[in-house]
Amino acid sequence: MLGYVTAEGRGAADKLLAELADSLHARGWPLAGVVQTNRETRPDRHCDMDLCVLGHDNSLRISQDLGPHSRGCRLDPIGLENAVGLVEADLDRRPALLLINKFGKSEVEGRGFRAVIGKALSEGIPVLTSVNRNNLDGFLAYSADMAQAIAPSHDALLAWCEQTCTAHLA
Repeated sequence: MLGYVTAEGRGAADKLLAELADSLHARGWPLAGVVQTNRETRPDRHCDMDLCVLGHDNSLRISQDLGPHSRGCRLDPIGLENAVGLVEADLDRRPALLLINKFGKSEVEGRGFRAVIGKALSEGIPVLTSVNRNNLDGFLAYSADMAQAIAPSHDALLAWCEQTCTAHLA
């Protein structure tokens, strides 16, 4: 019960998963996880990346401002780990779905949400995430043939959730 989507275009998967979370929340689904919002700042700067922790009233910044000429990874590992801790604690609520904004480089390397995804799956909680093409091989190696690709559309994601998570809504 591990679904993933790969969407083309900057921020496309983030928008898809945020819209899906809004739709499921409006239907009363108990959710855990995070969705990402990217806030444009100035034309000469990278966007700010924030994680909205589902079921909480706050967002956590996961990007660092390394300056306009930086080329290194802007991910703030402390911000990410704070989000991971909140989401892991939320698994105790037995959500119908764990929604993780992405299985990225941190997860491929064994950090980030990787352990939380594993814990949810071991407890029978379905997981939905996005994976970009650069991390797809690492994700597929991690998922050991458990992952199901889903078309990058709201309707396809919603259908997967309804088919996969219905038992958890009782």
